[in-house]
Amino acid sequence: MSNVTIVSQFAITAKVVCSAMILAFSFSCNEPKGETIQLRVDKTITVATPISIDINLLKGMDLSDLILSQKDLSNELQLDGDKLWFVQKPKDSLLYSLKPLDYITKEGTTNWTEKKDGNMQLYYNGNPLVSYRYEMTYPPKGIDSIFSKSGFIHPIITLKGDTLTRIQPSDHWHHYGLWGPWTHTRIDTTRVDFWNLGEGMGTVLFKDFKENRSGDVFSSFTAHQEHIDFKTQKTPKIALNENLKVRMWNLGRDDRYMLDYTSTFSSPLENGILFEAYRYGGGLGLRFTERWKADNCSVLTSEGNDRLTADGTNARWAIVSGASTDGKGTSGILFMSNPENRMHPEPMRIWPIDSNGGRGDMFFEFCPIRHEEWKIEASTAYELKYRMVVFDGELTAEEAEAYWQSFAHPPKATISNNILSN
Repeated sequence: MSNVTIVSQFAITAKVVCSAMILAFSFSCNEPKGETIQLRVDKTITVATPISIDINLLKGMDLSDLILSQKDLSNELQLDGDKLWFVQKPKDSLLYSLKPLDYITKEGTTNWTEKKDGNMQLYYNGNPLVSYRYEMTYPPKGIDSIFSKSGFIHPIITLKGDTLTRIQPSDHWHHYGLWGPWTHTRIDTTRVDFWNLGEGMGTVLFKDFKENRSGDVFSSFTAHQEHIDFKTQKTPKIALNENLKVRMWNLGRDDRYMLDYTSTFSSPLENGILFEAYRYGGGLGLRFTERWKADNCSVLTSEGNDRLTADGTNARWAIVSGASTDGKGTSGILFMSNPENRMHPEPMRIWPIDSNGGRGDMFFEFCPIRHEEWKIEASTAYELKYRMVVFDGELTAEEAEAYWQSFAHPPKATISNNILSN
């Protein structure tokens, strides 16, 4: 993987060699030269947004040493497969230049991944903000080991240091931070529950890592998880294979960052598996910090519903926020569902304000099977895509809608007809 620094006028410069044809311009074999290519973003934004450049449009360029520039501003570039990524800021122009740079930015200077003590950690500026647990976590002494688990995200920490997730609460030992097991499922004629670990029917566990990436624009990993059926007669059986891709974006702010959560799954079973309609299961679920109760946390959805009315309704996005650790402000997470997801706008499970004996603890889930069952055919790939903005302070409904619009309909960067000279 290669990183490149963007200077703000997107200038991609390519060192072109021997008679290479780039955008219908020819260069002599004896005179390799760098050209500045003009890029244009097709829509104005009001919140920071990841944008990609298709490298197939940049044939002949040296992608290891590019700068994206715009007047006196600067951004970063990061290569991922066939795309160069950058984050467009609200004050950026729609016109950029891409040109060669005399040095290569050190890889992973801002965002990086690290395996530490059984966790895959995503760092930003030296601080681990998001951790994925790949080794087994056991319940406290005296609690049945059936509640042991790997393959979940905890903690999620804001840039100012507030931990927003919780695992193994005594009221629900099977709750593990941010995770998404399926609940009421049916394999042939047998019911299997991968969510309620105490029933001993099934679980979801980490298997291995497919990749991890570091750079100045994002850090990410892809984990292979197995949904294991314990009810088979002889040995446990794999009911679902899942690749969970988690990516943390640098938004260039000290109060917010962005987290993408994409689950791609398929069943190796001959007859597939049925996800029965139920108020919990799959999608994306998060058990929030024990600090948040009925009197100090709130919900606002894209349809205008709040903590009292949101449960069971559908939404494009939902803001869940609560009191910060110091009691002087708020923090929270904006959850977004992608339009390509099943049942979008997606149904939600949000605990009632009097949940858990009246304490009003907070649990949030996008639940695509809340109202309708979902048949997963054998050897067929399915995907669910979510995005979160983890924030300190306030995040308005107008900002939430802008973030969702950029997620649902991302701006596109294309090469302009004009090429700027150096």
